Amino acid sequence: MELPRSFEGTDALPVDAVPAAVRAAALASRNSGEPVGGYLYDLAAATERAEGLVRALPSRAKVFYAVKANSFPPLLTTLAETVHGFEVASVSEARLAIAAAGKAGKIPRLVVSGPAKNPTLLAGLLALDSPAGHELTINVESILELHRLSRAVSGHAPGREVPVALRVNPERSPVTIDHSHGLTMGGLPSPFGIPEPQIPAAVRALGSLPGVRFVGFHLHAVSGNMDADLHAQYVRGAIDWAVRTADAHGLELRTIDVGGGLGIPFEPGPEFDVAAFGASIDVPDGVELVLEPGRWMAGPVGWYATEVVDVKHAYGEVFVVVRGGINHFQLPTSWEIRHNFAVVPIDDWPIGLPRPTAERARVTVSGELCTPEDVLARDVTVDRVRAGDLLIFPNAGAYGFEFAMPAFLGQPPAWRTALTRPAIPRPASRVDDLSNFR
Repeated sequence: MELPRSFEGTDALPVDAVPAAVRAAALASRNSGEPVGGYLYDLAAATERAEGLVRALPSRAKVFYAVKANSFPPLLTTLAETVHGFEVASVSEARLAIAAAGKAGKIPRLVVSGPAKNPTLLAGLLALDSPAGHELTINVESILELHRLSRAVSGHAPGREVPVALRVNPERSPVTIDHSHGLTMGGLPSPFGIPEPQIPAAVRALGSLPGVRFVGFHLHAVSGNMDADLHAQYVRGAIDWAVRTADAHGLELRTIDVGGGLGIPFEPGPEFDVAAFGASIDVPDGVELVLEPGRWMAGPVGWYATEVVDVKHAYGEVFVVVRGGINHFQLPTSWEIRHNFAVVPIDDWPIGLPRPTAERARVTVSGELCTPEDVLARDVTVDRVRAGDLLIFPNAGAYGFEFAMPAFLGQPPAWRTALTRPAIPRPASRVDDLSNFR
């Protein structure tokens, strides 16, 4: 595990970079009696993002939200109103998605991913139930997994045919994306997917096994891409590959799943241009193009708030020690990103206690765990920060709560709160009525 990249003295975000309603909800959470440490999600903003993406895409392109990014049930229920389905990687995620779709009055549509679908997982997926029924497509990632799925169908759902998309690790990604725009995941040694030279053998196996039916290919070879033109090139290349490969094997192609990969800016910069992206894609007749956005959908609609427990000056450096850390919010350390924050001042402080402070200083934000790797930000310049103040990190709605390591040391887990009011104006100009939070 590496520490987050240094900010090299970059200033912390101004306090008004955090919407006033989010600040108000974070301040209200201080009434719990515990130091602040948790997540706030703007559900209305999540709806806006989902609706904007669906509108931008061709009608034959379908949005399946990746539950792994954020599985908070109120968020899933909100998104179920707009998205076409959910991408899941476990029985637990599948149950959450089915429940969310049911609350939204939708028939659940699920695609299942993951590099190690064991017999217990496959049997659990086949045993899923919902009052209105559900649609299930499994992205198979190896020939052995294909045999296991066929055996599971024979043992647990005889007579059923499960739609299967073969996940491919292509020899060459349709485009090369540098690290400033994202991460190319295809064409490299990986546990994900079936290497392209093995696809003919996988197609033969699929055609000979009972209980499984080919519907398409899954090519998720890009992650965190910020360039809409490059991502459109990638998707067009994936479509072209899938059509050519299906034709070469005499297969009826119904689905092309291109994964997620839409990035969000963690530092100042333009957003991914969904309108330009959608306008550059043409989906073949009779084919459904599946996209699995997670981070793009959830990241910008969440904030992580944490209370400063202490400010320590040690041999020329300043450490802002907070409630939480990587047991709540591991993303900056795991992905080595620069995740900035705003300081929200808290004026009340117990009489008689010293209040350590740092002014116009470079600080490192560290957490409550007994490891030097518990760091959220390094070398950020703050105007002032004191014990008892709050730090709020924007863009924390994806791979936050779910991606942390809460069991280490047994400290209290992060809480989660949904903001259930009209979408937050950006920048916010007022503090909303706290009765609208839950």
